Amino acid sequence: MGATLNHAGAWPAGALRPPHAGAYMPSMAQTRAWRNFKRMQDTTVAVASLIYAGAVLHAFERLPGNPKLLSELTLVWPAGFLLLSALAPLAVGVFRRGLARYVWMSFEAGFGQSAGSVLVGVGLLGGAALFMYLQIAGAAEGGPWPAAVFSSYGAGIGILVAQAVLVRVLEQRPEVRQRIED
Repeated sequence: MGATLNHAGAWPAGALRPPHAGAYMPSMAQTRAWRNFKRMQDTTVAVASLIYAGAVLHAFERLPGNPKLLSELTLVWPAGFLLLSALAPLAVGVFRRGLARYVWMSFEAGFGQSAGSVLVGVGLLGGAALFMYLQIAGAAEGGPWPAAVFSSYGAGIGILVAQAVLVRVLEQRPEVRQRIED
């Protein structure tokens, strides 16, 4: 017969647990601040991606040009910048260390852990969205085409992705684990 978890959610002492059970058990109990910070990193990536998707749809509705050119300037090139800016900080040691240090300093400064910091983050994303929409509106009225804005925003999302990944890398370090465990 297999053992079951006790009322505290742990395996009873001496009980044999299935070999796959470790995959479902959390490795550590994290502080509320760390969980909020990690959640904010993930949410920032998701919201920035949704803003970008909305801007691309808006560009296809408003901007002149053939769909192939619009796709290239709003999807293909920005995707390349996103991949480069997400992978470079993870693959190149000096960039990884610098960004990991920035992520840790953001945690220690309280980013994503209070209503004020969440509002500042939302405000920054909203400002970037407004900038993109204004650039699209200007181009629709005959102004310069906002190709650089799309590529820059794609690169920004890539950095946010790298930060979200580095949060998980950091929490595996013993010195960080001591600071973020309950």
